[in-house]
Amino acid sequence: MSTAEELADVRSLNALAETWRTAPDGSRRFVPSFDPRSGGTSSRVLVLMQSPGPQTIAAAHAAVCSEDNQGPASAAFRAARIESGLARGEYLRWNLIPWEIPGRIRPADIDEGRSALGALLGVLPVLDAIVTYGTVALDGVMRHLTLDEHPRLIPVIAAPHPSPANGRHRAEQHRRSVQALQLAALTRPV
Repeated sequence: MSTAEELADVRSLNALAETWRTAPDGSRRFVPSFDPRSGGTSSRVLVLMQSPGPQTIAAAHAAVCSEDNQGPASAAFRAARIESGLARGEYLRWNLIPWEIPGRIRPADIDEGRSALGALLGVLPVLDAIVTYGTVALDGVMRHLTLDEHPRLIPVIAAPHPSPANGRHRAEQHRRSVQALQLAALTRPV
């Protein structure tokens, strides 16, 4: 995909991200942009993390939700994605809660993220699978599927969050991440 095509493929996604930069109370909040090197709106797989990490937040207005970001979670995900064989242009990486969450995540944050997820799924017409990383992302997707009036049924594959804080079983964590991405890559509509 050329640079012009890549940018066109994330333009509508970045317009959606701009709507999330205004909180319900009218205040502004941090939301990164979408990765122009991803599959954009043509993505077959949605990789869903929890919320923007500290190093993404530190990048401020230049921040992009990408496997290229600095930090151990991005590096662990990138290694698993490469090993899995999932092509970069076939997936979109994003967060259930697209904005910065100061402090602990509350149920209200997950519910607001669930609403944002519904909007995102609406602009991903060829999506075949969702891979969630961590319990917050999984809970948000499951809440979307079971609380939305007319959900679009998409296979969901859960993997542990690639954060080093979850490192007690790092080899198993990596294997599960690779396997989840491989399964998602094989998922096709019936």
